[in-house]
Amino acid sequence: MSKLVKAFLSFVTAIALTVALAPTAFADNHEAAEQDIVEIALGNDDFSILVSALQRAELVETLQGDGPFTVFAPTNAAFEDLLAALDISAEELLAQPDLADVLTYHVVPSAVMAGDLTDGLEAETVNGETVTFDLSGDPMVNDSMIVDTDIEASNGVIHVIDTVLVPEGFELQDVDMEEDEVPETGIESNTLLLAGMIATAAAFVFVMAKPAKQKK
Repeated sequence: MSKLVKAFLSFVTAIALTVALAPTAFADNHEAAEQDIVEIALGNDDFSILVSALQRAELVETLQGDGPFTVFAPTNAAFEDLLAALDISAEELLAQPDLADVLTYHVVPSAVMAGDLTDGLEAETVNGETVTFDLSGDPMVNDSMIVDTDIEASNGVIHVIDTVLVPEGFELQDVDMEEDEVPETGIESNTLLLAGMIATAAAFVFVMAKPAKQKK
């Protein structure tokens, strides 16, 4: 077989592979866009703590609504840093009366893409307070760095941040941790990471356990 024929066959093979793989890639992107904000968070291990907090604050159903919402999602490391800074346990954080206010401070009631942000822009959050953006260096929202942007969901968009946003009105309160008030995680740990992992795993098992629909 001549070198010319071999080169031609290699070219044809490359084109065929490109055509074959293109529909798969498109399908994956389309499927991701069909997921709502909570579903995306459930599918990302680095948001497991956020999911656990949303469940405790009873905000899961809210963020599964039509929206659109923009969520500045703290990573697991961001929550662990907050626990260390406040010198409290995960259980104490989850038991805070103002937990929902802290979480809704991370949500803007409109779709704000990275390209919409400008230096000095202020945006009102769901809890009524505003966040401010600084684009003079690394992109920041308040004192938190935006480390990833434009994770699109069916009801909005997620931007990943490295620090939990704490609203001005937040005051840490002493809470009496009665045995029946401890989050239903089955653990007695000071780390929210384990709580989030258990909550995420439970949701996955529930979905997988659903019986398949019978064909008519």
